[in-house]
Amino acid sequence: MNIKRAKEEIKNTIEAYLLKDEWGEYVIPSIRQRPVLLVGPPGVGKTQIMEQIARECRIGLVAYTITHHTRQSAVGLPFIEKKVYGGREYSVTEYTMSEIVASVYNRMEETGLSEGILFLDEINCVSETLAPAMLQFLQCKTFGTHRLPEGWILVAAGNPPEYNKSVREFDVVTLDRVKRIDVEPDLGVWKEYAKDRAIHPAILSYLGVKPGNFCRVEADVDGKRFVTPRGWEDLSQFLQVYERLGKKPDREVIVQYIQHPGISKEFANYLELYYKYQDAYRVEEILEGRFDENLCDKAASAPFDECMGITGMLLAGLENGFGRHRQHGRVMELLTEKLRDCRRMLLGDAGQSAQAVKAGASEAGQPQIKLTNTEAWEILEEQAAEIRARRENDKKRGLLTRAQDHVFRRGEETLSAWADELRLTGTRDREEAWQFLRERFMEESDRYEEEKAENASRLEHAFDFMEAAFAAGQAMVIFVTELNTSRGALEFLNEYECERYYLYNKELLFDEQEQEIKSRIAKTRSGPFGVEPQGPKRKV
Repeated sequence: MNIKRAKEEIKNTIEAYLLKDEWGEYVIPSIRQRPVLLVGPPGVGKTQIMEQIARECRIGLVAYTITHHTRQSAVGLPFIEKKVYGGREYSVTEYTMSEIVASVYNRMEETGLSEGILFLDEINCVSETLAPAMLQFLQCKTFGTHRLPEGWILVAAGNPPEYNKSVREFDVVTLDRVKRIDVEPDLGVWKEYAKDRAIHPAILSYLGVKPGNFCRVEADVDGKRFVTPRGWEDLSQFLQVYERLGKKPDREVIVQYIQHPGISKEFANYLELYYKYQDAYRVEEILEGRFDENLCDKAASAPFDECMGITGMLLAGLENGFGRHRQHGRVMELLTEKLRDCRRMLLGDAGQSAQAVKAGASEAGQPQIKLTNTEAWEILEEQAAEIRARRENDKKRGLLTRAQDHVFRRGEETLSAWADELRLTGTRDREEAWQFLRERFMEESDRYEEEKAENASRLEHAFDFMEAAFAAGQAMVIFVTELNTSRGALEFLNEYECERYYLYNKELLFDEQEQEIKSRIAKTRSGPFGVEPQGPKRKV
């Protein structure tokens, strides 16, 4: 199965293993909670999905590459303990707690998360001295005399023998005690992930032309030549930083990540052409609507790989805008949440009369509201501090993505800036303070709407160019298909109804897919704060 399906299967397994009955006992007892064994090629994303699963399930994660361990660090060190049996004293060998098991307890102490995942990578490449202990751990969840705590699920991963000469085959007895999931590389699934991670558009367009070069391992007399999804992702980040520094990588740089001479040479040539396409087609100008018939004719007569490069650059330009708009929307949701708290602290619940609020009394069974004497700007600072504490806590527990971290930081900075501005006004009237905050929020909301309009305009201009250059040809099919696999694009299309998007879906991707696409758009949004976002509100 592909890595996306594997992730779903593991999440379902965790949900089943952590289900408790009415007495608080796990429905599936620990002894029957088979460890999950992921087997797949290197770099396919096994470790990354474990991090994603832990965040999404809000449980702990301890990860080890088991080949880095000796028997002593995994099992513990021996010591002599005196024990009495049948009236006689004996010297008995005991073991200190395994470093791995101790790490689980440390993680529980640090994060307060009593349930989690222990992930052991390269499980089938352990040394000969460690192999028996690892088999015992897979079968009994015990290292020496120390057991993995209840509520912690064991997930292991390994590579097939063709990828690693050190692989040890598990016997039937061990395999009969694990849930084995075989994972295969899938370019389509990886591209969905890649768009969320803003993988370099040159890589995406190149793999669109050469999908067979996504993941390959070959062996000859000169050794192994290989390329993996991890290699493409790491190269992408390096390319983006290189571009920020004003540098352009050559083949010698590419081969450091794509360790297949033929593919690295081919991609280096493609990347050089890609940079030429950037200069020749001026994508930002196209997205702003500034292109002429000559440019369209030039694109129409271009070879296929050049058409793919142009399409990829247009999609990347759109993705950047969709990503910024999406993050802005998350910030708006966070500000909405915090300003509602500020309103209650400044003015009390809307359903209570002013007299009841001042008296601290409750009407019609509503909760009693006591207005604090804290200054309005101090209330804002408190809300900013709450965001900061929330961010730091989630980060410490490993439950925060970089995108979510940026949302929290921007929300905190915005509230702090408003607090400073409010403090400088010197106002002490709570109604005036609230009106000030409401105006600032409305200004931010207006910027959000302007950003939405700008993205809509860029999308329409992209369709204008694609129609003029490629009509309803293969490039248009690829363009629309890529929009369908982009979470950022789908979320934006949930806010903005683009008629041509639906038209080309219907004409190019067949009528029966239309409902599925609309369903994906409706379901695509999931907020970073554990709630289903409804978009920024104009009223607080």
